Amino acid sequence: MKVKHLKILVLLLFIAGATLLVRFSSIGSYLTPDGIVNWIESFGALGPVIYIGLYSVAPSLMLPGLPLTIVGAVLFGPFWGIVYVAIGATLGAAIAFIIARLMGREWVAGVLKGPGMVRLAKIDSQVKLKGWKVVAVTRLIPIFPYNLLNYAFGLTSIKFAHYFIATFFCMLPGITAYVLFSSSALGLLRGELSTEFFLGLLAFVLLFALAFFYKRYNRRSVREQ
Repeated sequence: MKVKHLKILVLLLFIAGATLLVRFSSIGSYLTPDGIVNWIESFGALGPVIYIGLYSVAPSLMLPGLPLTIVGAVLFGPFWGIVYVAIGATLGAAIAFIIARLMGREWVAGVLKGPGMVRLAKIDSQVKLKGWKVVAVTRLIPIFPYNLLNYAFGLTSIKFAHYFIATFFCMLPGITAYVLFSSSALGLLRGELSTEFFLGLLAFVLLFALAFFYKRYNRRSVREQ
């Protein structure tokens, strides 16, 4: 078996294994916001570093990001919560991308050179030039699977710098919405309506409106084609 075939096989087995482990094992019971909050608080001043480190490896292991985002909001508040979540989520997306690029891109490039792959090869070359637009759309609209996308983009020819920058800036609206809303959740339970709550709610409305119009536009484009 060629090395590139072996690497893509290892990558696929790793992704499948991590997904099955999270879904069917008891590991999910340890990933509750309360459990993670208590664990990170035990590190004291190193808490932000530990948090960012944990968020950085979570996407590669197919661990859900929402509990970690909630933890960031609860532990660090709206401002620093947004900062730390954005750093951790972007680093996590970058690490998964690099793993896929190193393990699977060579195999994909070889397949695209085969017979009948001219059209896909042309699309792949276009992704290298304009792929940041695809990254921007999939990060802005909360209907695409975050963890799988990180690996998928690594298999394309998109430049890493384009992927990284588009990922960071286009995830910020969603991160802001989740952190603002989550950081105000405790006050909401006490009947307190904070500014963060309304800002988070507004951000959610804008995100879901964006998703609605995107799907509507996409269906229209498909019909026209």
